[in-house]
Amino acid sequence: MNTLAKQIEYLNQELSSQLPLEILNAFAKSIEDLKTKRMEENSVQVGDQMPEFSLPNALGTIINSEDILKNGKIILAFYRGSWCPYCNLELKFLQDNLSRIKDKDATLIAVSPQRPDHSLSMTEKNNLEFEVLTDVDNNFAEKLGIAFQLQDFVLPYYKDLGIHLSGFNKNMDNTLPVPAVFVVDENKVITYRFLDINYMNRVDVEELIEAL
Repeated sequence: MNTLAKQIEYLNQELSSQLPLEILNAFAKSIEDLKTKRMEENSVQVGDQMPEFSLPNALGTIINSEDILKNGKIILAFYRGSWCPYCNLELKFLQDNLSRIKDKDATLIAVSPQRPDHSLSMTEKNNLEFEVLTDVDNNFAEKLGIAFQLQDFVLPYYKDLGIHLSGFNKNMDNTLPVPAVFVVDENKVITYRFLDINYMNRVDVEELIEAL
């Protein structure tokens, strides 16, 4: 088991002991329901072209994929938001391996629907040294087939935990991206993909770096 997976296993145990069973069951039901949408099959695949993007970073500067690809490959890591403990673990782990990623002439970029000010706070808190971009209203994630709407039955439990997506994402649609990681080569072709509707499962960083 890789190091990130071990950290996630510990987090699962911690949350299981802290959260009421009602909330845990609602989250599990949400995941099972989303599996029926078969997003893994209906989203972009290895071999497909990655659409171009121009998205604001944590400081509001527009980052363009065309400019980045001039320097080599891109790793796109989609995460739900800074409120998600699994996302924070993954981004910290990617940061810990950033030098190895750069050694492969790849540029790491994280993408979420949350507003730039939240991304800036997260970047500073976790000492992230890669771009964290805002996908407004999940428009880019929609193009890739990895955006979904949280079910009405689970929303009250998010709010009970103090997670108000409207405040993070500045909209009322309760849409999130599936946690996913893509490697895009200089020809805009997707050469590696990790995608799992179960947000507790995250990329194997060793496998990712090997794929670069």
